[in-house]
Amino acid sequence: MAVTRKTITLSDQQDLWVKGRVASGDYTNDSEYFRDLIRRDQEQNARILALKHAVQEGLQSGDSDRSVVQIMQDVERRLAANGRL
Repeated sequence: MAVTRKTITLSDQQDLWVKGRVASGDYTNDSEYFRDLIRRDQEQNARILALKHAVQEGLQSGDSDRSVVQIMQDVERRLAANGRL
């Protein structure tokens, strides 16, 4: 994996926070902490993007002639089939 070196500027308070996270043993160094933050941000961004796509798909699907109860029963069946219910 290729790496790129970056220089960032932190406030004193932010620097103390990062040093505290490293001192707690959760991270071995500053870089590991920042990489973890970036990974988490990437994961969150992917979840938000998937949600936006699902909302757009729902809006484009138009109105339904099914009742709320019928829709929820369908959702429950799908979740049960996926082992998520």
